Amino acid sequence: MNLPGHHAHSISGAPERPAALRTLLALAVVFLMLATTGWTAVHRPEGGVAARAAALAAWASARIDGRPVPPADAPVRTVERFFADLDGHQRSRLADGFPLVVGNLDGAPVQTRYRANRNSLEHAERVEQARAKDVALTPADRATAVRRSHRFASLAEAGRQILVFDPTGNGLVAEVFGDLDAAHRVSVVVPGVDTDALTFERTQRRLIAPAGMAQSLYEAQRAAVPGSRTAVIAWVGYTAPTGVNVDAATGRLAVQGAARLEALTFALPGDSAVTLVCHSYGSVVCGVAAHRLPDRVTDLVVAGSPGMRVANAAELHTSARVWAMRDQGDWIADVPHLELGGLGHGADPMSPDFGSRLLASTGAKSHTGYFEPGTASLDNFARIGTGAVASVVCADGSDDCRRANSGGEGH
Repeated sequence: MNLPGHHAHSISGAPERPAALRTLLALAVVFLMLATTGWTAVHRPEGGVAARAAALAAWASARIDGRPVPPADAPVRTVERFFADLDGHQRSRLADGFPLVVGNLDGAPVQTRYRANRNSLEHAERVEQARAKDVALTPADRATAVRRSHRFASLAEAGRQILVFDPTGNGLVAEVFGDLDAAHRVSVVVPGVDTDALTFERTQRRLIAPAGMAQSLYEAQRAAVPGSRTAVIAWVGYTAPTGVNVDAATGRLAVQGAARLEALTFALPGDSAVTLVCHSYGSVVCGVAAHRLPDRVTDLVVAGSPGMRVANAAELHTSARVWAMRDQGDWIADVPHLELGGLGHGADPMSPDFGSRLLASTGAKSHTGYFEPGTASLDNFARIGTGAVASVVCADGSDDCRRANSGGEGH
């Protein structure tokens, strides 16, 4: 939603000051809300940059039994065909020899990626352990290295299915719950601000972290439809805004994240239907990506959204059903829903004029409670993710959201 035009002018022809003041006030509210919700800045280590660059350079000239490997940025179908012609031993050799590339290579078999990322995590853990003892680093950097080593060790534990891992900067991670190869339906949890490798999972307040969110959703889906062939992905596959800065109020990082999200949806194995569950700034990413997503994305659900960088659902240009929810106590409702000069994220998806299907979120408790068991929000996520859209609970208790048009205009 754009601010209404202000047509009054002074004698000099310049716009009246009240319009500018209203804009500044709105932006001040944005940053005040960010500051009062604990979004604090953290250090961005750069230890993974050289390793990633070296891995890409080595991959560029790699061969497997005389055959050149595809470029790291090759189309998904090219990568799929290449790996389809390899046997298990050859795939393992590539996963072991070039883990930082193969673990993040869209189109590579998921089991090969899991193996590669376990290798990368174990190596990254050793790097951080060494950094933790490096007296040339500041105490803060050594403490961060300790935390990162513990996180990487946890992610590398047997049985975990890590689909994405890149230690560069604050780190990218994606984890799969369920059997991705066999799934008929896949849900992707797209989280918001201050999500990275360190905050990917938490011991305390587990359900505000991406891994906890996705696991909670996966368990809810299995409870709702026992025996259903579903999988859920906790996706921190983009660089999210960190701390109180302009990135949280603009779409720059969302544009970069949207390209990565689009690649993920095209690269998922099989022909499973896909639901995107987008929380907070994650809904900005989903909004930017919407018009480029494949038709297999059948549902786009936003919770606690600051906006999707459009004026209404029709502008998303998607054939997916567009759903929205917001708890009554969610502070995001007080963030101005506007877009001006690149600042702000547009109209409120909960507005009747936006055109979303409005869902109940009873029990969610503020901005971070949408994945708590027993809430209407988690129940609705699970129903949509398993295809039971006819049984969702609408925000007003009616059946309007089950009968509504998606608002999309197709791809």
